[in-house]
Amino acid sequence: MKTDIILCGVGGQGILSIATIIGEAAMNENLFIKQAEVHGMSQRGGDVQSNLRISSNPIASDLIGIAQADVIISMEPMEALRYLPYLNKNGWIITSASPFVNIPNYPDIDKVMEELNKVGNVIVVDIDRLAKENGIPRSANVILLGAAQKALGIDYDKLEEAVTRVFQRKGQVVVDANIKALALGKKEQK
Repeated sequence: MKTDIILCGVGGQGILSIATIIGEAAMNENLFIKQAEVHGMSQRGGDVQSNLRISSNPIASDLIGIAQADVIISMEPMEALRYLPYLNKNGWIITSASPFVNIPNYPDIDKVMEELNKVGNVIVVDIDRLAKENGIPRSANVILLGAAQKALGIDYDKLEEAVTRVFQRKGQVVVDANIKALALGKKEQK
C-alpha cells in the first residue's frame, strides 16, 4: 500500500488538522508516514500545503514529485488547480466548491472548475453549505476528509477512530461534530 497525498488550502482552513487525522489513522494501521508542510503566509490567508506520504514500506523522502500524487485534497478550488501538475494520471482531486477569494486577481471560478473537471477523478463538495446546514461550521475540513476517504485507501472506521482521538481533548461536543462531518463527507464519495 502506498498513497501520496497533497493537502492544500489557505491559512486557517484546517489543512493541518486533516493531515493530523490521516496521520493518526495511518499510524494506527502500522503504516509508515512522512509529512512535509509549507505554511507560507498562513496567518494572513496565504497558501498552506502539506505533502503526506503513507506506505506499508519505509519511505525515503517526504516530498512528492511532479505527476506522483495519488490524491489532492483542497479546501479551495484554485489551490487544487495550483497543485494539479503533481497529480498522477489516475489520481483523485477532492476539493471544496467554495473559492476563498483573498487576492484581487482571483481567476474566474467557472474556468478553475472547468480545468479541474478535465481530470477523470474529481469530487467537488460544497463543504461550507453542508457545514452550515448541519450546524457544524467549524468542521467543513472534516467533511472534505470524509469525501476523500475512499481515495485515501484508509478504512472509514480508522478515520473515525482518529477523529475521536485527535479531538478528544476538546470535549465530546467537538468529537461528535467532527464524526458527523466525516459521515456527511462520506456520502459525497463517488
